[in-house]
Amino acid sequence: MNHRRALTTAAAPAAAAAACHILPAATWLPGVRATLFPSLDGRGSPDHVALTFDDGPDARSTPYFLRELDRLDARATFFVQGAAVRRHPALVRAMAAEGHELAVHCWEHRPPWLPRPVADRADLSRAVRVVRETSGTAPRWYRPPYGVLTATRWLAARRLGLRPVLWTAWGRDWRAGADAASVLVHLRERLAGGATVLLHDSDRNSAPGSWRVTLSALPVLVSWCREAGWRVGPLSEHGVAGLVPAARRLGAGDAVRDRMRDLMDP
Repeated sequence: MNHRRALTTAAAPAAAAAACHILPAATWLPGVRATLFPSLDGRGSPDHVALTFDDGPDARSTPYFLRELDRLDARATFFVQGAAVRRHPALVRAMAAEGHELAVHCWEHRPPWLPRPVADRADLSRAVRVVRETSGTAPRWYRPPYGVLTATRWLAARRLGLRPVLWTAWGRDWRAGADAASVLVHLRERLAGGATVLLHDSDRNSAPGSWRVTLSALPVLVSWCREAGWRVGPLSEHGVAGLVPAARRLGAGDAVRDRMRDLMDP
């Protein structure tokens, strides 16, 4: 019996550490973000829609998006993978020269579930450095792979001066079987003034060829926004408010509030 109690006691700290690590991942749920952390949900100025893309740069697909955005006279925020930036520096410089904003997605697209405090910070630091050195601008925003913010990722972003932002509306454009119509249907579910839209300019982590679906939906999306009177542009023009006041609307003494406030406070 004592042996069993000792094992239980020894396991308790590990279980607590795992719980703290995964707790912020609850922000993946749209209802949690929208209610408690509207800026993490990408809520900005009501007359603006932030257009964002994940997973590039990709020499096979990103140039098509740059060409289409130029035709539409629209600019966007690209959440890039550091390893891909290193492989395609000329493309990244072209993105910056054309007025698009470079933000950090990851170094490489890794699953989020195991705590990796040292590795997460090292990978994110490498990504920040290569974006800054290649584009000539310091990235401001961070969106983690799969949209899952763990404690180690959140703390790494905070220590590197990055602001996490997920999304308000997404097109689920990475899925096999998606087409332009389905992407637009999913976007419409939460598209509104002040929304941040998530799409992908690469199929590196998506169904093969899915970027073509996204590209075909893009002009319709931009047209919808402009017809509604919403400007379309990058996060830098979106007017995202601070995170902490929304977090503090939770009930006093709430352990979830206290832990997430600790992670988010500057």
